[in-house]
Amino acid sequence: MPVSERIRYRLVCADKRFHANDNIADFVREGELPELKKEVQAKVEELLRALVIDTESDHNTQETAKRVAKMYIDEVFRGRFHPMPSVTEFPNAERLNELMIVGPITVRSACSHHLCPIFGKVWIGLLPNEHSNLIGLSKYARITDWIMSRPQIQEEAVTMLANELQERVRPDGLAIVMEADHFCMHWRGVKDTDSAMVNSVMRGAFLKDPNLRREFLSLLPRKQD
Repeated sequence: MPVSERIRYRLVCADKRFHANDNIADFVREGELPELKKEVQAKVEELLRALVIDTESDHNTQETAKRVAKMYIDEVFRGRFHPMPSVTEFPNAERLNELMIVGPITVRSACSHHLCPIFGKVWIGLLPNEHSNLIGLSKYARITDWIMSRPQIQEEAVTMLANELQERVRPDGLAIVMEADHFCMHWRGVKDTDSAMVNSVMRGAFLKDPNLRREFLSLLPRKQD
């Protein structure tokens, strides 16, 4: 049985969802990712053949299938196949309860509709309380990269990031803003190179307190400003 089918079988038996933006690392056994890369490589070779590309004599595409398989599994879709990076948490010993903003964090993702790149920035606002777990600044970037390195739509990606941070930090308020360029608009379709998408998630104090929300938003340097 191909390795993709073995992984799929485990997911189905466990009644676990495996959409494009889901992490399935718990269902991939040791040593299976190299096997999966070889299977993906074979499928990409079929795709290139269907596109009538002579990969045997074209020196530019002879290794393309192998490179694409490695790119998908180990890099651009890494957040699907690899577990979440280790995150060290610290108690809020000083009982910090003031607004914290982390960003801009560079985002690299892919649209699940066309598998075209998404490039952008994320800003995270936190209002901790005495019971919050604080994490290192670099860990916000690591968590963001893990969430974003999957095929998805921006609206769902921001919500998934908010859910992960809410569960780990448990702040009184959480705010996330993402601004991104979508190459499914720039490269194909309407081919509009100037449009960007901005969306946000506001929870807790940021949702209830307009002054706090206004302060957070006013401190974000946006590219169109």
